Amino acid sequence: MSDNAPLVIVGTGLAGYNLAKEVRKLDSERELLLITADDGRFYSKPLLSTGFAKAKEADELAMQDAATMAEQLNAEVLFHTQVTGIDVQRRMLQLGGTEQAYSELVLAVGAEPRRLPWADDLGDRLLSINDLLDYGRFRTALKGKRKVVIIGAGLIGCEFANDLLAGGLEVTVVASDPYLMPQLIPEPVAAAVQTQLEALGAVFHLGCAIESLEAAQEGVSLRLDDGSLVIADQALSAIGLAPRLSLAEQAGLQVGRGIVVDRGLATSQPHIYALGDCAEVQGLNLMYVMPLMTSARALAKTLCGTANELSYPAMPVMVKTPACPLVVAPPLTAESGHWSTTGEGSDLQALFHDDQGRLHGFALTGSKVAEKLKLTRELPGWLLATPS
Repeated sequence: MSDNAPLVIVGTGLAGYNLAKEVRKLDSERELLLITADDGRFYSKPLLSTGFAKAKEADELAMQDAATMAEQLNAEVLFHTQVTGIDVQRRMLQLGGTEQAYSELVLAVGAEPRRLPWADDLGDRLLSINDLLDYGRFRTALKGKRKVVIIGAGLIGCEFANDLLAGGLEVTVVASDPYLMPQLIPEPVAAAVQTQLEALGAVFHLGCAIESLEAAQEGVSLRLDDGSLVIADQALSAIGLAPRLSLAEQAGLQVGRGIVVDRGLATSQPHIYALGDCAEVQGLNLMYVMPLMTSARALAKTLCGTANELSYPAMPVMVKTPACPLVVAPPLTAESGHWSTTGEGSDLQALFHDDQGRLHGFALTGSKVAEKLKLTRELPGWLLATPS
């Protein structure tokens, strides 16, 4: 392998394309190759859970195609191309029957939806939405249908519930969780969000396990362990994402919750880096846009010759549930503590303090969202810079 080989980025989601953009700000000439298994269109993934209310087709959410991105980035983009292996000793990628050398390699392969056990049997009656192609497939499946059942009441399930309701569909949410988004927010805040979604027409079956999920006429039938029967035209699985690790595992990279990287986003093998939804840095696997963008800026500097360590400030997450505006700063920096909630109706402020009374997180709804900037200034950083 020659050091004249290109810098190769595997993945053209927000992580891959934004890293390429940051590299080009610092180095306009270095040979750059992006490889993706999909069609390489550039789009903003957060728009996937707001497109139905706006009646947007998949093509309308795409901003540029692969050829346009290649021209803008002065790069080559190989789309519909599967990376089947990494030879770390030779610094070579296997692309089916061909090989591709790299000088440095970045894995920006993202995460994939966790699968329900009925997915294979139900086909397009039970879908997940994780990318633009998924979104298009779901929109096609929904044509002529009215009733959707969403399985999962986490952030993504709630966002899609709001969006589909606003798009005129009837929505039922089924989840084993006792309340909405339990990994992010306390129960009183979840209740406020649920109340506002119910005002739009949502029906919730929480704390329920699915005993059976079967095809029924043109749709699906769910039997829950509380005896309820839910009939819908279409099912949407929103039970979470898992980092894509198979390529890293095959190459012998260290993996945990994600592909383990250091503060420079370097993996356990030389010349290979990872960022975005697939990466784990100091135990953090953060599937949000702001950590991704921060990582892209930091890694671009390293790849362009200036070693740089990643640091994260506290980065609140805006949850796209306009029926009940919600912003959350998860208490990632506290080993233990408690939530305290004040306010009325859908205007709530929940603060997470550790056992010494220090603020580590918050959840704000309704008019209390205005407190976001003030409270964010009081939070410790999620990943602090190493003292010099």
